[in-house]
Amino acid sequence: MRVLSERLIVEDLTQKQRLDRYLAQLGRWGSRARVQKLIDAGCVLLNGQPARSGHLVRPGQTIEVRWQPEEAGLELQPEPIPLNIVFEDEWLLVIDKPAGLVVHPTPTHQGGTLVHALLHHWQGNRPGLDPVRPGIVHRLDKDTSGLLVVAKDPETLAALARQFLHRRVRKEYWAAVWGLPRSTSGTIEKPIARDPVHRKRMTVVQRGGRSARTTYALLCHRPPWSWLAVYPETGRTHQIRVHLAHLGHPIVADPLYGRARKLPEGVAVPRQALHAAALEFSHPVTGESLAFRAPLPEDLQALWEYCQTQPAAG
Repeated sequence: MRVLSERLIVEDLTQKQRLDRYLAQLGRWGSRARVQKLIDAGCVLLNGQPARSGHLVRPGQTIEVRWQPEEAGLELQPEPIPLNIVFEDEWLLVIDKPAGLVVHPTPTHQGGTLVHALLHHWQGNRPGLDPVRPGIVHRLDKDTSGLLVVAKDPETLAALARQFLHRRVRKEYWAAVWGLPRSTSGTIEKPIARDPVHRKRMTVVQRGGRSARTTYALLCHRPPWSWLAVYPETGRTHQIRVHLAHLGHPIVADPLYGRARKLPEGVAVPRQALHAAALEFSHPVTGESLAFRAPLPEDLQALWEYCQTQPAAG
């Protein structure tokens, strides 16, 4: 059975990081749960010694990871799924993901994902990349549309992951929310953890959890909702959805953090009204500053146009 091995040196950290969290954020070995399984199996060495998930990593330490890709359920088949490629060169590509497309395979989505589309686009997996999540640096929820950057080789993947880890990537989302926030702009800084009762949900917690910070600015308002430009400064699971719901203004048509409400006549919202509208980062090889924008997709246009039109005077 084929065994892959990779060695890396921990670079500067802005804060202490657990080993499992540090490796999961690099994105090369799948989810944090999968990284923990590798560590528990003795496949991760820290400075040449078997490691524990809770080890705190420090700059200058050497980490070696060995894994067998066949164990992950692998042998994914390319699928001719159309991709809206905004930018591509020999190191990376930026994709405008449509709503409804899952980023990588999961137990409930074993086909029809962005990864299957990438394998077709690349005519097979790229050398050195995780076969299950090849080049995936960050992800969007299934029903969130918008911009996503994907690496084509391990070095580019690691460099992009560092930019995300150290918050050097600027992300802008557009979200339609119920109601009107008290302030036209603001910051939500509340830690997030998994909901202890509803395990598919995340929630704001008073103690523990992971630090999370989101800023927003009002774009327009017409009852019963508003459009916001939202800037997540951290990258926690469901962060925008959780923070806006905590603010009292859940995203329109969010099935997990909102509740069913009556829509104005003639306006249909087929999925949660959240779109990754802009993405800015430094090219990990050339150093060039890259900035991309994705227009609001057609399925959210009616929601936007309604908000732009003021009701006639009575």
